[in-house]
Amino acid sequence: MERSVTTERTTGEDLAPMLRDAITRLNRRIRKERPVGDLTFSQLSALTSLQLAGALTPRELADVERVQPPTMTKIVGKLEERGLVARTPHPTDGRQVILAATEEGRAIYAQFERTRNEWLAQQLARLSPDERDVLVRAAEIMQQVARA
Repeated sequence: MERSVTTERTTGEDLAPMLRDAITRLNRRIRKERPVGDLTFSQLSALTSLQLAGALTPRELADVERVQPPTMTKIVGKLEERGLVARTPHPTDGRQVILAATEEGRAIYAQFERTRNEWLAQQLARLSPDERDVLVRAAEIMQQVARA
């Protein structure tokens, strides 16, 4: 059931659940768009985090992904087996390692991003120019909210 909120004097309290629901649904739909392959959502997410954040320790990656370190160890192990992630010694702590996406991992990530962007571009092409203009402004505002 879709709710309609009048834009005149809409409060943050009124808009928050509606916007959160729309973002959640769009995010879920975009996540479904991925290249055919055998990487799990968890593996793709970890690879994405390494691509966006750069090299991380396993603990940092587990924190970013909000999973326990043993879970991240399994995920990283699968990515390493596929040659998508490499370990290097930590520059200052001999007990630690640094994880980074390999060239092949970066290529898989790029393909993943292309697939999702192509799907979204097709959906946006169905909108009117005025609707796309509204989304440009909405995206700018959402970036501003995300930075807060």
